[in-house]
Amino acid sequence: MSVMDKLKQMLKGHEEHAAKGIDKAGDFVDEKTQGKYSSQVDTAQEQLKRQLGADREQQQRPPEQ
Repeated sequence: MSVMDKLKQMLKGHEEHAAKGIDKAGDFVDEKTQGKYSSQVDTAQEQLKRQLGADREQQQRPPEQ
C-alpha cells in the first residue's frame, strides 16, 4: 500500500478538513517565499486536493458567504 493510499484512507470522511489544511500550508509557503512561487503553489494545492478527494467535497457544497 502506497503512502498516498494510506493518506486517502485516513482522511476519508474528513475531506473538508484536509482541504483547509492544504490551503493553510499553501498560504504558509506563499508567505515565506513572498509570493514568488504562488502559481506553482496553487497548482500543487489543486493537484493534492484532487488526489485526496478534497475537491469533491467543495464541489458538492454551495460557496460559503
